[in-house]
Amino acid sequence: MKTKFLFSALLLALAVSSADAQTVVRQKRQHQRIKQGVKSGELTRAEAVNLRNGQKEIRQEKQEARADGVVTTEEKKEIRQDQRKESRKILRKKHNNRDRN
Repeated sequence: MKTKFLFSALLLALAVSSADAQTVVRQKRQHQRIKQGVKSGELTRAEAVNLRNGQKEIRQEKQEARADGVVTTEEKKEIRQDQRKESRKILRKKHNNRDRN
């Protein structure tokens, strides 16, 4: 009985940390895409600043969600939606035929 309970608790903890890890990986990947866009000249300075501010807002949203100790399903959903939105913004801004030069 104790073993089943401990195993269930372990699986639950892994699932929660896995979901958080996915958002962290996505955040890092988006940061790398912005950095690459700046380096290649695909992004203007203003576009890069705008995209970095979007990433900053997501980080703040994640911190606020964690502040009470529990990240609810609704909060996770909202964070994922914001990350998808920012990802699309990165794509559009990198391919809008504007460059630094």
